[in-house]
Amino acid sequence: QVQLVESGGGLVQAGGSLRLSCAASRNIFSINYIRWYRQAPGKQRELIASITNGGPTNYADSVKGRFTIFRDIAGNTVYLQMNSLKPDDTGVYYCNADYRMRDYWGQGTQVTVSS
Repeated sequence: QVQLVESGGGLVQAGGSLRLSCAASRNIFSINYIRWYRQAPGKQRELIASITNGGPTNYADSVKGRFTIFRDIAGNTVYLQMNSLKPDDTGVYYCNADYRMRDYWGQGTQVTVSS
């Protein structure tokens, strides 16, 4: 099993930055994928960034060039650095882990971007 705890959300003005953290209960190199999803009000949850245990990353077009997913080599944490935030980035951000062919989710952290 994997427990995930997100943190770092909050209220920020458009153009600002936030860094989200996803703390995993086991070594992140043992997890196939760690992904960040976003769910905006009234919309489906969407995949916005992922990182594999080998290191490659992938991003949704909507965040490419503004968001960066990276991991703490010494620990069990994956981060999502979010720059140039827009009101459309508002939503609940969830961390997801693909471990031994099962999906695990954190509780989510709210990000609100004001215009």
